[in-house]
Amino acid sequence: MLTVAVTGATGAQGGATARALLAAGHHVRALTRDPGAPAARALAGLGADVRRADFDDRASLDAALAGADSLFAVTTPFGTDTDTEVRQGKALVDAAEAARTGHVVLTSAAHADRGTGVPHYDSKWAVEQHLYASGLDWTVIGPAAFMDNFADGWTLDGLREGSFAWPMAGGTPLTLVPATDIGAFAALALRRPADFTGLRVDIASDERTPAEMATILTAAGRPVTHAEVPLDQVRRHSTDLAAMFAYFAEHGLGVDVAGLRRAYPEVGWHSFADWAAAQDWAGLLAQTENESLTPAI
Repeated sequence: MLTVAVTGATGAQGGATARALLAAGHHVRALTRDPGAPAARALAGLGADVRRADFDDRASLDAALAGADSLFAVTTPFGTDTDTEVRQGKALVDAAEAARTGHVVLTSAAHADRGTGVPHYDSKWAVEQHLYASGLDWTVIGPAAFMDNFADGWTLDGLREGSFAWPMAGGTPLTLVPATDIGAFAALALRRPADFTGLRVDIASDERTPAEMATILTAAGRPVTHAEVPLDQVRRHSTDLAAMFAYFAEHGLGVDVAGLRRAYPEVGWHSFADWAAAQDWAGLLAQTENESLTPAI
């Protein structure tokens, strides 16, 4: 039985990782700034040890990591900025090193190590480099585009109007992954450190074009057609995300989906159709409209 500290435990990736570890019988310390949040209480109900931890409060990190075997680390610039992400990510790595944490699994982004010029990819790469320079045993996961973002924010707003509004041409392929699969892969790496230490693995569970995604969403019970959102419209909200979509269009996010499915079948990879069919579209579409561009983390 491992004792794993999970940062971002009330978010998409951290929550999925915590649930996967709990399901496998391991002890989870769910780290969050707000232990009273509904998502934190839900994890406590599943058996997690919920603890307060703040990346800007070193004492809270030291207390949360003391005695933990492993750490799942996730950082984000959304809600703050990329400089804050780098500072907080480095602080987390330093705290893990001071606590002599046995294995750190850091989730970054696919292609973050390729000089993309996308601000929040570059900030994740800076955190990766700090981890590599530490004395810690590490594994880095680079998730492709999140399927979960298609059920939130301005994309969900478009679906209400029968439009799958996405800033890419209809025929441009994009590799995709749901948070559930990120959590399952992270839990696998945490449970098998001998097989994953020293590896950086970009992950995705499907590859689809926006036109194909619109067809799948229609088959899942939400009749929609693809509409390409101009990058200038995205840029007015976020130059960072506009740079990301420009990278997607020019370079793509090539990930060996078939190879991952062969190598790690225990992850139980979900296709975009699997993910879409599992969503409560009626409930999601009934929510108040949300123009947020903040991705799931």
